[in-house]
Amino acid sequence: MTTATTKVTVAFQPYNKTTRVPPGMSLFDAASWIGLPIDSACGAKGTCGKCRVRILEGQTGITAVDRKVFSAEELENGWRLSCRVIVQNDLVCEAPKLMGNPKAALMGVERHIILDPNVHKVYLQLAAPTLVDQRSDYRRIADALAEEGFDVTATLAALRQLPQLLRKNGWQVTAVVIGQELVAIEPGDTRGQCYGLAFDIGTTTIVGALLDLDGGIPVGVQAALNQQAIYGADVLTRITHAMIEPGGLKQLRNAVLASLNQLIAALTDQNNVSLANIYEVVIVGNATMLHLYQGLDPSAIGVHPFIPVIESATIATGAESLLDILPEARVHTLPHLGAYVGADLVGGLLATGLPQKDGVRLLVDIGTNGEIVLGSAERTIATAAPAGPAFEGASIQDGMRASAGAIEAVVITDQTVRLQVIGDTKPIGICGSGLIDTVAQLYHKGLLTASGRFIEKEQANRDFHPDLAARLIRDERGVRAFVLARADESGLDRPIVLSQKDIRELQFAKGAIASGIEVLMRELGITARDLVEVYLAGSFGNYINPWSARRLGLVPLVSVERIKAVGNAAGEGAKIALLSFRERNIAYRIPAIVEYHELSGRTDFNDSFVDLLRFPDFL
Repeated sequence: MTTATTKVTVAFQPYNKTTRVPPGMSLFDAASWIGLPIDSACGAKGTCGKCRVRILEGQTGITAVDRKVFSAEELENGWRLSCRVIVQNDLVCEAPKLMGNPKAALMGVERHIILDPNVHKVYLQLAAPTLVDQRSDYRRIADALAEEGFDVTATLAALRQLPQLLRKNGWQVTAVVIGQELVAIEPGDTRGQCYGLAFDIGTTTIVGALLDLDGGIPVGVQAALNQQAIYGADVLTRITHAMIEPGGLKQLRNAVLASLNQLIAALTDQNNVSLANIYEVVIVGNATMLHLYQGLDPSAIGVHPFIPVIESATIATGAESLLDILPEARVHTLPHLGAYVGADLVGGLLATGLPQKDGVRLLVDIGTNGEIVLGSAERTIATAAPAGPAFEGASIQDGMRASAGAIEAVVITDQTVRLQVIGDTKPIGICGSGLIDTVAQLYHKGLLTASGRFIEKEQANRDFHPDLAARLIRDERGVRAFVLARADESGLDRPIVLSQKDIRELQFAKGAIASGIEVLMRELGITARDLVEVYLAGSFGNYINPWSARRLGLVPLVSVERIKAVGNAAGEGAKIALLSFRERNIAYRIPAIVEYHELSGRTDFNDSFVDLLRFPDFL
């Protein structure tokens, strides 16, 4: 378990805003944590000198950068660069108001995000060299960028471009700066062509978004199956493949890279964007998916005590990442909280802002591995529950993923069954949201008991409409089942059914997640009445009927209005981190703020699991 970090208090005047952050966070990031914009042109790297604050109370040191920017009198009066102040104790500071309004957008779960990407394209009209002005090509560029607030170093690739590009284009070029690095020079004015990519690598599906970095506008979104699926449907199967198959790790990496590059091709082709104009990428996913994408051996994740190769964020070039983008582009991953609470959940926390809010909230990403976060600005804790593949249809007799022909919603009336099918076609199976709906409806109508058993046929014939009673059958093996679509109603030559075994699979999955939630609620000493909101995340969570989730006890007993589907929060967090270096810095700090609790071997989890296999008895 990650232990709690003692937080310190930082107050910002004249805004009367206060936050509590772990020691070691910069004052600039502490301001970003509560949405307070402090000026910066260099990405908080200490080079532009714009993020000035005055310390009113509390102790801070004076850095070499501060001495360059401020006079002795200003230093004596408490002026510092907020990006250089590392918060170690309680502070009160004065933060000057911004000159003008920063670009902002409503993203994630009603979060106002300051759009401040780490990529800058600067158009330069340079004076040609003379015998009087014999500065090198690079110095000429660097001096011009310094006037714009960028203190840069140059990559070798950028330097190789300079002689011909500058002279061929009359010394009118666009400099591409990522952070503090000059990575490319482009002919003429190309400021309108500045793009980035955000990816959520899921076990089953990969979602990619192409964004205009200058305007913060999504240009296109695509999804594709993760080609690793041919090596196994879940993370443990893929870890085993990497461990025991010769070249297994390379096969898995090549598969996910093929999926990513196909998405890149589709997004850029459909939107007429050059691959050379993709400058930054942010990728999230669970720890195993990111290990496999990066070619890191995931073997130790699959065995006790579940240790990843790395838990921190990484950065690589486009060339190192083998992605079909600008070779000097930067490719980022977000950090992990634990072996089974990965960067995808960090993205979800960025999208929801849960650790920054007052009032306790619950975030649940429902899947094979149910990731759970509970907390507020005061304290936030997380865990992962081994739900198994039932929610994704893998262990369900007629289960399938959410694609054309899948039953995605079910309503059982007093007389019959109504189905909603993806693609408005004949059903050929049932996906996770339809599974939850069906079981919730069966239980609510009384066709299932609280223990998860179908009622006896005699009772069904006596108490229910003949159509509903006739749907309770025994299959050729004698297993009880409920017919969702008869053979003449389905796109198959047989009926689509939900069996007693399927219900047991759902109960195990539901019990694991509900038990994980209960363990965290007990840890914080709260009850369902204390929850402000419950967030259901992930592409699957987005389609779950909140009433059904509550009726089965998958989530705590709160009013349906407080249960919110937040969609692909992981992917939304990746987009936020791409469009705002401030938010990316916040993401990097999340592991220091959120406590991770491992459930393996905990007796309280095992006890809760047995109790919560039953469905709740409330009406």
